[in-house]
Amino acid sequence: MTRSPTALFRSRTARGLGNLYAGTLISGSGWAMVLPVTPVLADHFDVTAGTAAQVVTAYALGRFFGIPAAGVLIDHFGTRTMLIGGPGLVLLGALVGVFTPWFWPILVGIFVVGAGDSLWSLGREVAGIDLVRLDQRGRVLSGFHGMHSGALAIGPLFGGLLADSFDFRATFAGFAALTAVAVALGVFAHDAHAPQSASRPSDAPSGGLARRLRGFADLFQQIHPGLRMSYWVFVLATFAGFTFRITLQSVLPLYADEELGLTPTEIGFLFSISGGVVFAMILPAGFVLDKLGRKWATVPSTFLPGIAFLLMPFVDTYAHLAVLVGAMAVFNGLSLGSLAASTYDVLPDHVRGRLQAFRRTTAEVGGVSAPLLGGVLLDTVGPTAPFIAYAPVLLIAGLLLAFATRETLVKRPPA
Repeated sequence: MTRSPTALFRSRTARGLGNLYAGTLISGSGWAMVLPVTPVLADHFDVTAGTAAQVVTAYALGRFFGIPAAGVLIDHFGTRTMLIGGPGLVLLGALVGVFTPWFWPILVGIFVVGAGDSLWSLGREVAGIDLVRLDQRGRVLSGFHGMHSGALAIGPLFGGLLADSFDFRATFAGFAALTAVAVALGVFAHDAHAPQSASRPSDAPSGGLARRLRGFADLFQQIHPGLRMSYWVFVLATFAGFTFRITLQSVLPLYADEELGLTPTEIGFLFSISGGVVFAMILPAGFVLDKLGRKWATVPSTFLPGIAFLLMPFVDTYAHLAVLVGAMAVFNGLSLGSLAASTYDVLPDHVRGRLQAFRRTTAEVGGVSAPLLGGVLLDTVGPTAPFIAYAPVLLIAGLLLAFATRETLVKRPPA
Protein backbone atom coordinates (compact mmCIF):
# COMPACT_ATOMS: atom_id res chain seq x y z
CA MET A 1 0.00 0.00 0.00
CA THR A 2 1.35 3.42 -0.98
CA ARG A 3 1.94 5.76 1.93
CA SER A 4 0.48 9.25 1.75
CA PRO A 5 2.80 12.27 1.39
CA THR A 6 1.82 13.34 4.94
CA ALA A 7 2.82 9.96 6.36
CA LEU A 8 6.10 10.06 4.48
CA PHE A 9 6.81 13.55 5.82
CA ARG A 10 6.03 12.53 9.37
CA SER A 11 8.24 9.49 9.04
CA ARG A 12 11.09 11.65 7.70
CA THR A 13 10.59 14.12 10.53
CA ALA A 14 10.49 11.39 13.16
CA ARG A 15 13.63 9.76 11.80
CA GLY A 16 15.45 13.08 11.59
CA LEU A 17 14.54 14.15 15.10
CA GLY A 18 15.24 10.70 16.50
CA ASN A 19 18.75 10.82 15.06
CA LEU A 20 19.37 14.29 16.51
CA TYR A 21 17.97 13.41 19.92
CA ALA A 22 20.06 10.24 20.14
CA GLY A 23 23.19 12.15 19.16
CA THR A 24 22.40 14.79 21.78
CA LEU A 25 22.10 12.23 24.57
CA ILE A 26 25.24 10.35 23.52
CA SER A 27 27.41 13.39 22.88
CA GLY A 28 26.33 15.20 26.05
CA SER A 29 26.97 12.13 28.20
CA GLY A 30 30.58 12.01 27.03
CA TRP A 31 31.58 15.51 28.09
CA ALA A 32 29.53 15.22 31.29
CA MET A 33 31.63 12.21 32.31
CA VAL A 34 34.64 14.49 32.74
CA LEU A 35 33.00 16.91 35.21
CA PRO A 36 33.32 14.88 38.46
CA VAL A 37 36.98 13.94 37.80
CA THR A 38 38.39 17.48 38.00
CA PRO A 39 39.42 16.95 41.67
CA VAL A 40 41.14 13.71 40.57
CA LEU A 41 43.07 15.63 37.90
CA ALA A 42 44.21 18.12 40.55
CA ASP A 43 45.56 15.31 42.74
CA HIS A 44 47.10 13.26 39.92
CA PHE A 45 48.94 16.14 38.25
CA ASP A 46 49.64 18.01 41.52
CA VAL A 47 47.91 21.24 40.49
CA THR A 48 45.63 23.50 42.53
CA ALA A 49 41.85 23.16 42.50
CA GLY A 50 41.59 26.50 40.69
CA THR A 51 43.98 25.23 38.01
CA ALA A 52 42.01 22.01 37.60
CA ALA A 53 38.86 24.08 37.09
CA GLN A 54 40.45 25.49 33.93
CA VAL A 55 39.52 22.24 32.19
CA VAL A 56 36.10 23.85 31.89
CA THR A 57 37.72 27.12 30.76
CA ALA A 58 39.48 25.22 27.96
CA TYR A 59 36.15 23.69 26.94
CA ALA A 60 34.48 27.12 26.91
CA LEU A 61 37.33 28.64 24.88
CA GLY A 62 36.97 25.89 22.31
CA ARG A 63 33.26 26.63 22.02
CA PHE A 64 33.99 30.36 21.77
CA PHE A 65 36.23 29.90 18.73
CA GLY A 66 34.18 27.13 17.16
CA ILE A 67 30.77 28.78 17.04
CA PRO A 68 31.55 31.60 14.55
CA ALA A 69 32.91 29.05 12.10
CA ALA A 70 29.82 26.91 12.65
CA GLY A 71 27.50 29.80 11.80
CA VAL A 72 29.24 30.53 8.49
CA LEU A 73 29.52 26.87 7.50
CA ILE A 74 25.87 26.15 8.27
CA ASP A 75 24.57 29.08 6.23
CA HIS A 76 26.74 28.11 3.26
CA PHE A 77 27.09 24.30 3.34
CA GLY A 78 24.23 22.96 5.47
CA THR A 79 24.21 21.06 8.74
CA ARG A 80 25.45 17.54 8.01
CA THR A 81 29.08 18.71 7.82
CA MET A 82 28.74 19.98 11.39
CA LEU A 83 27.02 16.83 12.61
CA ILE A 84 29.92 14.68 11.39
CA GLY A 85 32.92 16.96 11.82
CA GLY A 86 31.93 18.26 15.26
CA PRO A 87 31.86 14.86 17.00
CA GLY A 88 35.00 13.92 15.04
CA LEU A 89 36.90 16.75 16.72
CA VAL A 90 35.46 15.79 20.10
CA LEU A 91 36.70 12.22 19.61
CA LEU A 92 40.25 13.45 18.96
CA GLY A 93 40.19 15.66 22.05
CA ALA A 94 38.91 12.87 24.28
CA LEU A 95 41.69 10.54 23.17
CA VAL A 96 44.28 13.06 24.42
CA GLY A 97 43.04 12.48 27.96
CA VAL A 98 43.51 8.74 27.56
CA PHE A 99 47.22 8.89 26.68
CA THR A 100 48.86 12.13 27.89
CA PRO A 101 51.25 12.04 30.89
CA TRP A 102 50.94 15.82 31.49
CA PHE A 103 48.16 18.18 32.50
CA TRP A 104 48.55 20.86 29.81
CA PRO A 105 47.78 18.51 26.84
CA ILE A 106 44.49 17.73 28.58
CA LEU A 107 43.66 21.43 28.39
CA VAL A 108 44.50 21.42 24.67
CA GLY A 109 42.41 18.30 24.12
CA ILE A 110 39.43 19.77 25.97
CA PHE A 111 39.78 22.94 23.88
CA VAL A 112 39.34 20.75 20.79
CA VAL A 113 36.38 19.06 22.49
CA GLY A 114 34.74 22.46 23.02
CA ALA A 115 35.30 23.50 19.40
CA GLY A 116 33.81 20.27 18.11
CA ASP A 117 30.87 20.49 20.46
CA SER A 118 30.04 24.01 19.29
CA LEU A 119 29.99 22.88 15.66
CA TRP A 120 27.74 19.98 16.51
CA SER A 121 25.32 21.84 18.80
CA LEU A 122 24.55 24.68 16.38
CA GLY A 123 24.19 22.25 13.50
CA ARG A 124 21.77 20.19 15.60
CA GLU A 125 19.58 23.22 16.35
CA VAL A 126 19.31 24.37 12.74
CA ALA A 127 18.68 20.84 11.47
CA GLY A 128 15.95 20.39 14.09
CA ILE A 129 14.00 23.58 13.41
CA ASP A 130 14.24 22.88 9.69
CA LEU A 131 12.23 19.70 10.25
CA VAL A 132 9.22 21.25 12.04
CA ARG A 133 6.72 24.12 11.92
CA LEU A 134 7.24 27.48 13.63
CA ASP A 135 4.80 26.66 16.42
CA GLN A 136 6.71 23.44 17.23
CA ARG A 137 10.15 25.01 17.62
CA GLY A 138 9.88 25.43 21.37
CA ARG A 139 9.16 21.76 21.95
CA VAL A 140 11.90 20.61 19.58
CA LEU A 141 14.55 22.87 21.10
CA SER A 142 13.33 22.05 24.60
CA GLY A 143 13.79 18.40 23.69
CA PHE A 144 17.36 18.99 22.54
CA HIS A 145 18.33 20.88 25.66
CA GLY A 146 16.47 18.39 27.82
CA MET A 147 18.25 15.45 26.23
CA HIS A 148 21.55 17.22 26.80
CA SER A 149 20.64 17.78 30.44
CA GLY A 150 19.49 14.19 30.66
CA ALA A 151 23.03 13.33 29.66
CA LEU A 152 24.10 15.16 32.81
CA ALA A 153 22.09 12.59 34.74
CA ILE A 154 24.02 9.74 33.11
CA GLY A 155 27.48 11.00 32.23
CA PRO A 156 28.76 12.32 35.58
CA LEU A 157 27.68 9.25 37.54
CA PHE A 158 29.22 6.92 34.96
CA GLY A 159 32.37 9.04 34.79
CA GLY A 160 32.70 9.12 38.58
CA LEU A 161 32.26 5.36 38.84
CA LEU A 162 34.94 4.76 36.18
CA ALA A 163 37.34 7.11 37.99
CA ASP A 164 36.71 5.43 41.35
CA SER A 165 36.93 1.90 39.91
CA PHE A 166 39.92 2.46 37.61
CA ASP A 167 41.33 5.95 37.05
CA PHE A 168 40.54 9.16 35.19
CA ARG A 169 41.90 7.70 31.93
CA ALA A 170 39.07 5.17 31.93
CA THR A 171 36.67 8.11 32.05
CA PHE A 172 38.25 9.68 28.97
CA ALA A 173 38.19 6.30 27.19
CA GLY A 174 34.46 5.99 27.83
CA PHE A 175 34.05 9.56 26.57
CA ALA A 176 35.84 8.66 23.32
CA ALA A 177 33.77 5.52 22.78
CA LEU A 178 30.46 7.38 23.12
CA THR A 179 31.62 10.12 20.76
CA ALA A 180 32.48 7.57 18.07
CA VAL A 181 28.80 6.59 18.04
CA ALA A 182 27.82 10.25 17.60
CA VAL A 183 30.09 10.49 14.55
CA ALA A 184 28.29 7.51 12.97
CA LEU A 185 24.89 9.10 13.62
CA GLY A 186 26.01 12.29 11.89
CA VAL A 187 26.46 10.43 8.60
CA PHE A 188 22.69 9.79 8.46
CA ALA A 189 21.53 13.12 9.95
CA HIS A 190 19.16 15.59 8.25
CA ASP A 191 21.03 18.12 6.12
CA ALA A 192 19.39 21.55 6.39
CA HIS A 193 20.33 24.31 3.96
CA ALA A 194 19.43 28.00 4.29
CA PRO A 195 17.16 29.32 1.52
CA GLN A 196 18.88 31.43 -1.10
CA SER A 197 18.29 35.16 -0.64
CA ALA A 198 18.34 37.87 -3.26
CA SER A 199 20.42 39.93 -0.88
CA ARG A 200 23.17 38.34 1.21
CA PRO A 201 25.04 41.46 2.33
CA SER A 202 27.12 39.70 4.95
CA ASP A 203 28.87 37.54 2.38
CA ALA A 204 30.94 40.41 1.01
CA PRO A 205 33.15 41.49 3.93
CA SER A 206 35.92 38.94 4.29
CA GLY A 207 38.93 40.78 5.65
CA GLY A 208 39.81 43.47 8.13
CA LEU A 209 38.05 44.29 11.37
CA ALA A 210 36.19 47.30 9.97
CA ARG A 211 34.82 45.30 7.04
CA ARG A 212 33.76 42.45 9.31
CA LEU A 213 31.96 44.88 11.63
CA ARG A 214 30.16 46.39 8.64
CA GLY A 215 29.25 42.86 7.57
CA PHE A 216 27.71 42.13 10.96
CA ALA A 217 25.88 45.48 10.88
CA ASP A 218 24.36 44.44 7.56
CA LEU A 219 23.30 41.13 9.06
CA PHE A 220 21.75 42.89 12.04
CA GLN A 221 19.77 45.17 9.70
CA GLN A 222 17.98 42.09 8.37
CA ILE A 223 16.13 41.82 11.72
CA HIS A 224 12.79 43.65 11.92
CA PRO A 225 13.37 47.03 13.66
CA GLY A 226 10.83 46.29 16.38
CA LEU A 227 12.66 43.11 17.36
CA ARG A 228 16.28 44.31 17.39
CA MET A 229 16.32 45.29 21.08
CA SER A 230 14.90 41.87 21.94
CA TYR A 231 17.76 40.23 20.03
CA TRP A 232 20.37 42.10 22.08
CA VAL A 233 18.69 41.20 25.36
CA PHE A 234 18.64 37.56 24.26
CA VAL A 235 22.39 37.84 23.71
CA LEU A 236 22.90 39.19 27.24
CA ALA A 237 20.57 36.61 28.77
CA THR A 238 22.41 33.79 27.01
CA PHE A 239 25.67 35.17 28.43
CA ALA A 240 24.11 35.06 31.90
CA GLY A 241 22.80 31.55 31.36
CA PHE A 242 26.18 30.27 30.22
CA THR A 243 27.75 31.86 33.30
CA PHE A 244 25.23 30.03 35.47
CA ARG A 245 25.71 26.60 33.90
CA ILE A 246 29.48 26.76 33.48
CA THR A 247 29.91 27.90 37.10
CA LEU A 248 27.97 24.87 38.24
CA GLN A 249 30.12 22.59 36.08
CA SER A 250 33.47 24.08 37.10
CA VAL A 251 33.06 25.35 40.67
CA LEU A 252 30.40 23.07 42.16
CA PRO A 253 32.57 19.89 42.08
CA LEU A 254 35.45 21.72 43.73
CA TYR A 255 33.16 23.33 46.30
CA ALA A 256 31.65 19.93 47.10
CA ASP A 257 35.13 18.40 47.43
CA GLU A 258 36.73 21.14 49.55
CA GLU A 259 33.80 22.17 51.76
CA LEU A 260 31.87 18.91 52.16
CA GLY A 261 34.53 16.28 51.38
CA LEU A 262 32.44 14.48 48.76
CA THR A 263 33.84 11.67 46.56
CA PRO A 264 33.72 11.75 42.74
CA THR A 265 30.79 9.32 42.83
CA GLU A 266 28.85 11.56 45.25
CA ILE A 267 29.63 14.61 43.13
CA GLY A 268 28.52 12.72 40.05
CA PHE A 269 25.25 11.87 41.80
CA LEU A 270 24.62 15.59 42.37
CA PHE A 271 24.87 16.16 38.64
CA SER A 272 22.63 13.15 38.13
CA ILE A 273 20.00 14.76 40.34
CA SER A 274 20.27 17.93 38.28
CA GLY A 275 20.19 16.14 34.96
CA GLY A 276 17.23 13.99 35.96
CA VAL A 277 15.16 16.99 37.02
CA VAL A 278 16.01 18.91 33.85
CA PHE A 279 15.18 15.88 31.73
CA ALA A 280 11.76 15.70 33.40
CA MET A 281 11.18 19.33 32.40
CA ILE A 282 11.34 18.63 28.65
CA LEU A 283 7.58 18.41 28.12
CA PRO A 284 6.54 21.15 30.58
CA ALA A 285 9.12 23.57 29.20
CA GLY A 286 8.10 22.85 25.61
CA PHE A 287 4.44 23.40 26.48
CA VAL A 288 5.21 26.72 28.15
CA LEU A 289 7.26 27.91 25.17
CA ASP A 290 4.79 26.96 22.44
CA LYS A 291 1.49 27.52 24.24
CA LEU A 292 1.95 30.22 26.88
CA GLY A 293 4.80 32.24 25.39
CA ARG A 294 8.58 32.47 25.34
CA LYS A 295 8.81 35.02 28.19
CA TRP A 296 7.01 32.69 30.58
CA ALA A 297 10.13 30.52 30.36
CA THR A 298 12.98 32.98 29.75
CA VAL A 299 12.28 35.36 32.65
CA PRO A 300 12.04 32.96 35.63
CA SER A 301 14.75 30.65 34.28
CA THR A 302 17.20 33.58 34.22
CA PHE A 303 16.19 35.55 37.32
CA LEU A 304 15.66 32.73 39.84
CA PRO A 305 19.12 31.12 39.42
CA GLY A 306 20.55 34.45 40.62
CA ILE A 307 18.58 34.02 43.85
CA ALA A 308 19.82 30.42 44.14
CA PHE A 309 23.44 31.55 43.78
CA LEU A 310 22.95 34.01 46.64
CA LEU A 311 21.89 31.09 48.85
CA MET A 312 25.06 29.05 48.29
CA PRO A 313 26.94 30.43 51.35
CA PHE A 314 24.22 28.95 53.58
CA VAL A 315 24.77 25.39 52.31
CA ASP A 316 26.70 23.25 54.80
CA THR A 317 25.44 19.68 54.33
CA TYR A 318 25.09 17.26 51.44
CA ALA A 319 21.30 17.28 51.84
CA HIS A 320 21.16 21.08 51.62
CA LEU A 321 23.36 21.07 48.54
CA ALA A 322 21.24 18.37 46.88
CA VAL A 323 18.07 20.40 47.49
CA LEU A 324 19.59 23.58 46.08
CA VAL A 325 21.01 21.74 43.06
CA GLY A 326 17.55 20.28 42.45
CA ALA A 327 15.96 23.73 42.62
CA MET A 328 18.49 25.14 40.17
CA ALA A 329 17.75 22.19 37.91
CA VAL A 330 14.07 23.19 37.82
CA PHE A 331 15.05 26.72 36.74
CA ASN A 332 17.51 25.31 34.21
CA GLY A 333 14.86 22.94 32.91
CA LEU A 334 12.45 25.80 32.34
CA SER A 335 15.10 27.47 30.20
CA LEU A 336 15.33 24.51 27.81
CA GLY A 337 15.61 26.00 24.36
CA SER A 338 13.78 29.16 25.43
CA LEU A 339 16.37 31.71 24.35
CA ALA A 340 17.26 29.75 21.23
CA ALA A 341 13.59 29.57 20.20
CA SER A 342 13.09 33.26 20.96
CA THR A 343 16.09 34.18 18.83
CA TYR A 344 15.08 31.98 15.90
CA ASP A 345 11.68 33.72 16.05
CA VAL A 346 13.25 37.10 15.28
CA LEU A 347 15.87 36.04 12.72
CA PRO A 348 15.34 35.72 8.95
CA ASP A 349 16.18 32.22 7.75
CA HIS A 350 19.03 33.22 5.44
CA VAL A 351 21.08 34.73 8.29
CA ARG A 352 19.96 32.47 11.16
CA GLY A 353 23.25 30.54 11.36
CA ARG A 354 25.50 33.58 11.61
CA LEU A 355 23.33 35.66 13.96
CA GLN A 356 22.69 32.67 16.21
CA ALA A 357 26.44 32.07 16.15
CA PHE A 358 27.04 35.68 17.16
CA ARG A 359 24.64 35.32 20.09
CA ARG A 360 26.28 32.10 21.19
CA THR A 361 29.82 33.44 20.66
CA THR A 362 29.11 36.50 22.78
CA ALA A 363 27.52 34.29 25.39
CA GLU A 364 30.53 32.00 25.39
CA VAL A 365 32.48 34.88 26.91
CA GLY A 366 30.55 33.95 30.02
CA GLY A 367 31.57 30.35 29.56
CA VAL A 368 35.22 31.37 29.29
CA SER A 369 35.32 33.99 32.04
CA ALA A 370 33.16 32.15 34.59
CA PRO A 371 35.55 29.28 35.40
CA LEU A 372 38.62 31.49 34.88
CA LEU A 373 37.52 34.17 37.33
CA GLY A 374 35.80 31.53 39.43
CA GLY A 375 39.08 29.65 39.86
CA VAL A 376 40.82 32.84 41.01
CA LEU A 377 38.00 33.66 43.44
CA LEU A 378 37.95 30.08 44.70
CA ASP A 379 41.71 30.10 45.43
CA THR A 380 41.88 33.61 46.90
CA VAL A 381 38.51 34.22 48.59
CA GLY A 382 36.68 30.95 49.08
CA PRO A 383 34.45 28.31 47.45
CA THR A 384 31.25 30.36 47.61
CA ALA A 385 32.75 33.58 46.19
CA PRO A 386 32.10 32.75 42.49
CA PHE A 387 28.40 32.18 43.16
CA ILE A 388 28.04 35.55 44.89
CA ALA A 389 29.99 37.34 42.18
CA TYR A 390 27.86 36.00 39.31
CA ALA A 391 24.42 36.34 40.90
CA PRO A 392 23.90 40.01 39.83
CA VAL A 393 24.48 39.12 36.17
CA LEU A 394 21.56 36.70 36.28
CA LEU A 395 19.31 39.09 38.17
CA ILE A 396 19.90 41.97 35.75
CA ALA A 397 19.39 39.79 32.67
CA GLY A 398 16.14 38.43 34.11
CA LEU A 399 14.77 41.93 34.69
CA LEU A 400 15.67 43.01 31.15
CA LEU A 401 13.93 39.96 29.70
CA ALA A 402 10.84 40.89 31.68
CA PHE A 403 10.67 44.57 30.78
CA ALA A 404 12.80 45.25 27.67
CA THR A 405 11.80 42.47 25.23
CA ARG A 406 8.75 41.62 23.17
CA GLU A 407 6.93 38.29 23.27
CA THR A 408 8.28 36.59 20.14
CA LEU A 409 5.76 33.76 19.92
CA VAL A 410 3.26 36.14 18.30
CA LYS A 411 3.37 36.52 14.52
CA ARG A 412 6.12 38.87 13.41
CA PRO A 413 4.92 42.16 11.91
CA PRO A 414 5.48 42.42 8.13
CA ALA A 415 8.85 43.76 7.08
